[in-house]
Amino acid sequence: MTAGLDPATMVASAEESTGLGNWGDPVWRDGFEVLVAALNDAELNETGVVSMEVRLGMYLEQRLRVLDWRSRNPEIDDEVVVGPMIITGLPRTGTTALSYLFAQDPDTRSLRVWESARPTPPPEAATYRTDPRVAETQAGLDLMNELVPDFKRLYDATSAEDTAEGIDLLGMSFRTHHFAGQADVRVYDDWWLGCDMVPAYRFHHEVLQLLQWRCPPNRWHLKNPPDLFCLEAIDAVYPDARFVWTHRDPARVLPSVCQLVAAVRAMATDEVDRRALGPYHVDLWTEAVDRAMAARERLGEDRFADVHLGDLQVDPVTAVAGAYERVGWPFTEEAERRVAEWAANRPPDRHGRHEEPEPADFGLDMDEVRERFGAYLDRFGVLEGETA
Repeated sequence: MTAGLDPATMVASAEESTGLGNWGDPVWRDGFEVLVAALNDAELNETGVVSMEVRLGMYLEQRLRVLDWRSRNPEIDDEVVVGPMIITGLPRTGTTALSYLFAQDPDTRSLRVWESARPTPPPEAATYRTDPRVAETQAGLDLMNELVPDFKRLYDATSAEDTAEGIDLLGMSFRTHHFAGQADVRVYDDWWLGCDMVPAYRFHHEVLQLLQWRCPPNRWHLKNPPDLFCLEAIDAVYPDARFVWTHRDPARVLPSVCQLVAAVRAMATDEVDRRALGPYHVDLWTEAVDRAMAARERLGEDRFADVHLGDLQVDPVTAVAGAYERVGWPFTEEAERRVAEWAANRPPDRHGRHEEPEPADFGLDMDEVRERFGAYLDRFGVLEGETA
């Protein structure tokens, strides 16, 4: 039997390895304890236990280090985070591709893979591209793609300098949906869906302040599909945030989501119930769009732009320009040039096309999925002009 994770041991290890003990707001402990209990019930294999122990240990250590840097440099509190512009939407709707395009704007700061998990020491502008964490992170990505050759066809994240989702920043407060992609942790997800996310986004904001302190600019673009659940919590911390919501037919989205989750979970557990993934994710993501549509009505249409995946694929420059115009950000000639150049040099499917999943393999019926998402489809006309 594989040994489980011990929360007390992990906390003590983080304090010992860093020599630090200031955890800040104790609210992080709630999610940490629920998560560890759920992981211990998730039938992880030895690889899964080790990988989770490393990831959770990293979050614990980085939380301590972020707070230590801030306590020793109180001027970080004065850093103003502009925006941010947040790309969100159902997974597999083009959030990653759109994020890579937004990251070409030289006037905008983007969260990079290498700095997301280890934001300390805070990067410096002069060494941003040569920071040793870039090479270290790249080595890890290369190893993963070597061990799972098809992964890069499912998820285009092959460079340490690509943009990252906000999962690591929220993970340091143990309030993020990310863990369900690696293991069956439904008890934790149920807890997460009902928890107060404002403290997690406050810490998220503190990390952004730290990251821009020695490495401007301070106008941010971020992306994270699960932010769709939490728009009002984000607004509480970032009252000037703007949201770019990506769209695609959910009946095409959900099989692809399940395919990716099944591939990732297979690395951490020897038993993946593929047919259970579909109904679970239908319930999960209908909750997300229902919450987001209600929040959007309260927050106001002027804070939202919509990008349909088909439009993004046909004309990425126009899609980006339209989103900028909608949320009131200037789209400069230099930004347009760089976006066009990136789009031309990094086409979709450059790693090869992956085999389209069969919905029935994941307990899904496409007509039933569309019926469940009926209000979303009616609201955004997602099926019109659908090309992918």
